[in-house]
Amino acid sequence: MKKKLVLLSLMSALMLIVVACAPKKKETTTKKTVKIAAHLPTMVDIIKIATPVMAKDGYVLELVQVNDNIQYNELLNNQEVDANFAQHQPFMEKFNEERQANLVAVQKIYDAKVGFYAKEAQTIEDIPEGSKVALPSDVSNEGRALAILADAGLITLKQGVGFEGTLKDIEDNPKKFQWLSVDLLNLAETYDEAGVSLVYNYPAYIAKIGLTPADALILEKKIDQRFAISLVAREDNQDSAEIKALKKAMTSPEVKDYLEKEHGETTVPAF
Repeated sequence: MKKKLVLLSLMSALMLIVVACAPKKKETTTKKTVKIAAHLPTMVDIIKIATPVMAKDGYVLELVQVNDNIQYNELLNNQEVDANFAQHQPFMEKFNEERQANLVAVQKIYDAKVGFYAKEAQTIEDIPEGSKVALPSDVSNEGRALAILADAGLITLKQGVGFEGTLKDIEDNPKKFQWLSVDLLNLAETYDEAGVSLVYNYPAYIAKIGLTPADALILEKKIDQRFAISLVAREDNQDSAEIKALKKAMTSPEVKDYLEKEHGETTVPAF
């Protein structure tokens, strides 16, 4: 009997040693991927700054880079990405209206310093009568551009239209400007066109021809945060953990510091 007890004790001890020496299984954690669409360098750079911040919260931030002002909203609306970062709220609202979409601006990130650029004129008085003025062809940006011209005293708009004016709302055009409506992506190219005296643009687009807001003849005097470039999601995912983590990363001290130090000449943080 004693021999049996001793044997059982030895076997138990041996089993404990084997268990203790067995290699432990490595714990694996799968990080959830969050896809975000963007197109221009400033937006793309900000996403890259936000990526390691997202990683701290257990997410992989995957950039889906597009090359026009349609794809990023189509991808989001079709649930092929979780968010996009490429536009202001009025532009998004126009997309919603035209496509019966349900996109939502969840966080303003930065305001761009916009205005008009002139190749020849050094002052407003130098702008030739009857010359062409290049405006963005989409309604939301056209209204903003016209409001800047009105604020500079170059045109008069119908009372109360504010940033929502169109060419039909111009009541007085003393310099007899001719209007050239151009897609935002191609506006910068009109700078060198004959007969074009003023070109409206954003810093990210006008940078293609080596200009910055410091070169603008007319800058927007007061920034309206309705036009802040924003993080956009959908109604169905705007309150998800993924979008909350993305919003946190995009408004992190790292992003704000980057905007102020690297893009202070062209943008203003909106958070």
